[in-house]
Amino acid sequence: MIDLDKVRESLKMVHDPEIGVNVVDLGLIYEIEELQEGRLHIRMTMTTPGCPAHASLSEAVRRAAQRVPEVRSVTVDVVWDPPWTPERLSEAARARLGRR
Repeated sequence: MIDLDKVRESLKMVHDPEIGVNVVDLGLIYEIEELQEGRLHIRMTMTTPGCPAHASLSEAVRRAAQRVPEVRSVTVDVVWDPPWTPERLSEAARARLGRR
């Protein structure tokens, strides 16, 4: 069984290149689910549909999740519903971005 907290911590190493905040604190990760033993599915979004970092960011998320020892394969789906809003920011991201 995959420790999803370890996956989430690993994903915190992936930063949005324009904003400089990790994808977890930005609220871009919608769901992390183990479909079968060792097989992970991640649903995520981008801050905007036209995000130029779309492919590289989703690939970085896939690679970061695969660093967790129990993970054998990862599928990352980028979704647009629900759309991302600043309300998804964590407290740490709000503080860093000056959005209290």
